[in-house]
Amino acid sequence: MINTQLEKATTFKRKQKKSLQDITAPVKGSLSEFRTFYKKALRTDVWVLDKVVQYLLRQKGKEIRPTLVFMSARLFGEVNKRSYVAATMIELLHTATLIHDDVVDEAEVRRGFLSINKVWNNKAGVLLGDFLLSKGLLTALDHEEYKLLKVLSEAVRQMSEGELRQFKAARLFNMDEEYYFKVISEKTASLIASCCECGAISTTDNPKMHKKMHNIGKWTGIAFQIRDDIFDYGVNDIGKPKRNDIQERKVTLPFIKALDNASTMEKVRARYLMRKRRKKKADVDKIVSFVHDKGGVKYARSIMNDYANRALETLAELPESEDRAAFEDLIKFIIERKK
Repeated sequence: MINTQLEKATTFKRKQKKSLQDITAPVKGSLSEFRTFYKKALRTDVWVLDKVVQYLLRQKGKEIRPTLVFMSARLFGEVNKRSYVAATMIELLHTATLIHDDVVDEAEVRRGFLSINKVWNNKAGVLLGDFLLSKGLLTALDHEEYKLLKVLSEAVRQMSEGELRQFKAARLFNMDEEYYFKVISEKTASLIASCCECGAISTTDNPKMHKKMHNIGKWTGIAFQIRDDIFDYGVNDIGKPKRNDIQERKVTLPFIKALDNASTMEKVRARYLMRKRRKKKADVDKIVSFVHDKGGVKYARSIMNDYANRALETLAELPESEDRAAFEDLIKFIIERKK
């Protein structure tokens, strides 16, 4: 936990904001090669499964995780086959978790497309997720990348534990700030930490650099998740239904801090509204207003910036280079993005 005064929160300013396309230009060629590698890993001779996979491949995301692998690798050497193996393993794992999440959450949309479980059914979603996980394991074994497999297996364990912690807290409605950071460290930051660590492993044998990149990824991942949580209390649609977390009764940092700053009666009212399974628009608007009025969003932004600063300060310990500058821009983009 970071003890940070709000008035000292850092904000990142640049003369001209760079787009994600500009920032990732140094690894554009690597991303193109990765897509070919990734598609090969998904090949199957099962007709029905192949149809589902082809549908899945149309749902192209921002490719933040493969990008982190390649940008981390370039800090210590040239992107190579190990880098592509790492990126493919991570993308398979990440996609599997998204599909399983859609089944659990009964989601209907993913990246502007109907979700796999909506087009087919929950069973197909679970089986496809299992298929992707198995492909990730086989990718590591086929290339004898046991160290990468160990790192990602640890990430899978942490992600699973984070999901279960969140599930337990949601049922009991006892999420506090310390528990929240435990959940997002496991559920989100562990995979981003693995991206950076695996990228470094692919181009350097220095364990100190592996650990350094793991920490940079962890802190970047925490900032990334807080940014997502702030979106639900803003005015921007980020590719999922507005106020989705609120509708699903997910308690995140802005709401937690707002409760800390509220009176006893205000806490009772806010908790009552958040616990409602079917919220009217007026209920959601009241929750959003409450969180803003009690400084929840402002506080969350300050903590997000603190974690981003940790990542940037550690990154600054590496030799200055264009690749380091690009990585710094990516961290800034993550906390400044509008969707």
